[in-house]
Amino acid sequence: MRQPVADPYWNTNVARHQGILRAVPEGCGDALDVGCGDGLLARKLAGQAKRVTGIDKSPDMIACARESAAGHPGLAFVEGDFLTAGLPAAGYDFVCSVTTIHHMDFEAALVRMRELLRPGGTLVVVGLACEASVTEWAALIAAAPIVRITKVLRRARGPQGMPVADPQMSYGQVRAAARRLLPGMRYRRHVLRRYSLTWEKPVR
Repeated sequence: MRQPVADPYWNTNVARHQGILRAVPEGCGDALDVGCGDGLLARKLAGQAKRVTGIDKSPDMIACARESAAGHPGLAFVEGDFLTAGLPAAGYDFVCSVTTIHHMDFEAALVRMRELLRPGGTLVVVGLACEASVTEWAALIAAAPIVRITKVLRRARGPQGMPVADPQMSYGQVRAAARRLLPGMRYRRHVLRRYSLTWEKPVR
């Protein structure tokens, strides 16, 4: 097993990496990181999967990912639109995405991720959503001090040039759509303003 990749920075996305890595199936052959950014998570995945592909629309992010991945065998990066890129159907044992799906059509992206998984494969999506209900707003207010303190203590920062977008779907809308498209998926809302979806594709 290769040595784990050290975190060059910390933020509320990096905070979710360990949970994602724990979900990688044993003996994973092919993994896909959707919206890979500068490739930090993809490089970590390379320690648990034989082959890792990262895809991102940003030329700057892909250039940074390729530079940082020099010397990592089995690690490749694709510059392109995830929804239309030429990726192999049922070609991956593990597919993950961190705070990227709100940049795309949510349902179309989730369906594509589902189709790219091999039977028995695992999908993990970490995302952003907006507050729409009283319960969601209460959760945001309760967590706000923890989020602020954690970011200060951990000196939260990220790579320069990372594209950003405001989420349009609420947590409730995300959960309802994911349950419809991914029967049996597990949904969790995290303190640091993220949610996660975990799903295992049935073996036919």
